[in-house]
Amino acid sequence: MAPRISRRTILAAGAGAAGLSVPGVAAYAADRASAGVRFTLNAQVLDGGEQVTSITLETARLGPIDPACLTTDTFSVHAKAVSPFPVAPDDIIFGEYDLDRTVTAVRLDHRGDIVLELSHGEGQTGGGTLGYLAGAGRNVMLDLVYTLTQHAPIVLRNHRSVVIDEFVQKPRLSDPEVDAFSAHVSGSGMKYRLYSPTESHFSRHKKRPLIVWLHGGGEGASLPNDYYDNETTLRANRGALGFATPQAQRIFDGAYVVAPQSTSYWMEDGPRFAPLIHEIISDVARRNRIDRDRIYVAGCSNGGYMSLKMTTVYPTLFAASVPICGVVASFPPGGAALIPDSDLARISTPTWLVTSRDDTTVDPQANTVHAHDVIPGSLMTLYDHVVWNGHQFNGHWSWIYVARNDPSIDGTHVWQWMAAQRRH
Repeated sequence: MAPRISRRTILAAGAGAAGLSVPGVAAYAADRASAGVRFTLNAQVLDGGEQVTSITLETARLGPIDPACLTTDTFSVHAKAVSPFPVAPDDIIFGEYDLDRTVTAVRLDHRGDIVLELSHGEGQTGGGTLGYLAGAGRNVMLDLVYTLTQHAPIVLRNHRSVVIDEFVQKPRLSDPEVDAFSAHVSGSGMKYRLYSPTESHFSRHKKRPLIVWLHGGGEGASLPNDYYDNETTLRANRGALGFATPQAQRIFDGAYVVAPQSTSYWMEDGPRFAPLIHEIISDVARRNRIDRDRIYVAGCSNGGYMSLKMTTVYPTLFAASVPICGVVASFPPGGAALIPDSDLARISTPTWLVTSRDDTTVDPQANTVHAHDVIPGSLMTLYDHVVWNGHQFNGHWSWIYVARNDPSIDGTHVWQWMAAQRRH
């Protein structure tokens, strides 16, 4: 992510005058003159992508704060999100914003720092961390600049009042789920993220399964300015993150999760990318205690294609494959099939395909349903719409269901099915 710009925020004239008039502020003036407070943007990956959901102000060092002085009107928040690089004249970026964020609650965390909870949720504008370049078909990390304004003094338990002179934004987002994945680069130059199971929960001497998550087209690289972030693979959706949740980790008995990032998009040249992904799998398996009989692959859209392609190129590598809204037919229509029927018919890896009938990006009948008809013994879950927690998403986003372990057949959910498979 590009460096963030720190902003100095002065109190609004009326609020500042009121704050400076109380006795406690005058008593604290010496400390206040040199005081600046850093703050962190806290983010969460929702089903529709990552949003900034709260802000943590490093106020513990000011002294114990009386929580009774904190209200949703104590601070206001303005957010600006812009592309990290100039957008070409013939392109457009979706997701930029310049607006006030609503503070819904204020609290003190266990360290004594102030946390501002922000309004967020599926379908809300202003708060997202990613922008989508329409012409390039890519998600990029937006440059985020948050400006805080204090409207009332902070009262300490010793009755002194504090007015903060300067708010300085820390350059990195805090997203514990994303941060749990370490960043790596393969010998061939392909970037990837890796989640390692927590040793305190699982025996360090036992070999663990490996889940390979292959992202969609929007999370690849190959932009005109060589933008290659190794972040959007985790922040655009919960595809990889789902397998790192406590629920999934219990089901898989502690699994490594690896998310390679394409240098362009998988469908551009699947045969070329297959060995580069295989190299990452081999490196991770060599450096960690991986059970090579329990390597699983899953992916969405472009990654759904690539998960199928990997099982045609490496028929004995994976214990199971979960292609989501993947492409096997020509794309766009009219050319040769990306994966011909002759290859699909030879797939021996246990395969569970997922899509939605209202997918207007990748035709479900010509791709997922057709692949299910041709791949021997394959399973399929075909949804009518993509709806989660009452919100209806784009019909292409059926990966949301897999990230939540929703697909089931005869009472067996997809994660449990995957975990039960072993390489033959």
